[in-house]
Amino acid sequence: MRKLSLQELERHSPESFAAADKNPFVIVLDNVRSMHNIGSVFRSADAFAVEKIYLCGITATPPHREIHKSALGAEETVAWEHVPETHLLMPQLKTEGYIIAAVEQADKSMPLQNFRPEPGKKYAFVFGNEVFGVDDEVVSNADICLEIPQFGTKHSFNISVTVGIVLWQAARPE
Repeated sequence: MRKLSLQELERHSPESFAAADKNPFVIVLDNVRSMHNIGSVFRSADAFAVEKIYLCGITATPPHREIHKSALGAEETVAWEHVPETHLLMPQLKTEGYIIAAVEQADKSMPLQNFRPEPGKKYAFVFGNEVFGVDDEVVSNADICLEIPQFGTKHSFNISVTVGIVLWQAARPE
């Protein structure tokens, strides 16, 4: 066994990635504080060919060296938009046909392993602040809540880990 070279990976160029089909997902970051987390989300969004990232509230926006440090250029390949308040974006996404999926521990949340995106449907995955989670108003207006089962003493994953787990579940082939 040997590692593949970068040429053998046959990755997109930034130009071909821009033109390539994307998964029918957008990511909504609800007041995420850490620029390292934001950069990591960009990198995962690039890896899973996400349509767009919405950076809401206090979530920092590119260009910024702290975002670039973990995004490694993905902030230049993934479409993004800043929105002043997360709850104001939800009606727009619903009008555009997105199913709003808040990733949060809630009374009616669905275990992530039971989630299968419906073919032909579009999903907006909402990830919350590192301390406070997804805003209550956003959770109460979401179509579904997804929760990653955990078995240790902590109550949450780092947001960048959560995004990777959720996107893997959403994008994986049946």
